[in-house]
Amino acid sequence: MADTMQSDSVVLIPTYNEKENISAIIAAVLALEHPFDILVIDDNSPDGTAAIVKQLIAEHPGRINILERKGKLGLGTAYIAGFKWAIEHRYDYIIEMDADFSHNPNDLLKLHHACHAEHADVAIGSRYITGVNVVNWPMGRVLMSYYASAYVRLVTGMSIRDTTAGFVCYRREVLETIDLDNIRFKGYAFQIEMKFTAYKFGFCIKEVPIIFVNRVLGTSKMSSGIFGEAVFGVIRLKLSSMMRKYERKPKA
Repeated sequence: MADTMQSDSVVLIPTYNEKENISAIIAAVLALEHPFDILVIDDNSPDGTAAIVKQLIAEHPGRINILERKGKLGLGTAYIAGFKWAIEHRYDYIIEMDADFSHNPNDLLKLHHACHAEHADVAIGSRYITGVNVVNWPMGRVLMSYYASAYVRLVTGMSIRDTTAGFVCYRREVLETIDLDNIRFKGYAFQIEMKFTAYKFGFCIKEVPIIFVNRVLGTSKMSSGIFGEAVFGVIRLKLSSMMRKYERKPKA
């Protein structure tokens, strides 16, 4: 009988047509020495990803959960739905991770340690904190991503090296402080907006070095439009931040 006691941490995995990866990534997370629960947010994948997850839920009751959405609604809205679910279920640490093994599940332990033991409020699995640690990406995409982060640092004033990273651990307090319904971006600019908002609220952000490996199985969801949203969205983000106050509520 599987242990149904809730972990202190939940890993959010958005999926759209990830049948080649989903069983293996879930197995890798469940095999870690620290018990991480899993929430899959599936956007009505036509390849049957959700059915595979439901079978695994039956095999591991209490450890795996699924949110099924009606269609492909965007990465940002998937994570917002997952954040709200995780807050409702009172997880202390909420982690974003891709389904395609571009993020090494073993690095979940590093992110958890940064928040749990080193008192970071946000821990970022960073591709660029110790150089450029990206494997199997075309050089053009590496350069685009690297210089996009440099551009974001310039505009926002943040010192974060990997501003578009999608491998991030948040303390629950951070997500409770940010008004999730006011996060406006849906693509990879979502990642920038979340980090920038946490930064403006004064939360402690720590980058943890990882090696990012391009997916082997399945199809990438990246597009030039996603980067366009990030480039132009950052200016709007900075301007709007100048007209609002970022005040954290005192702890009860």
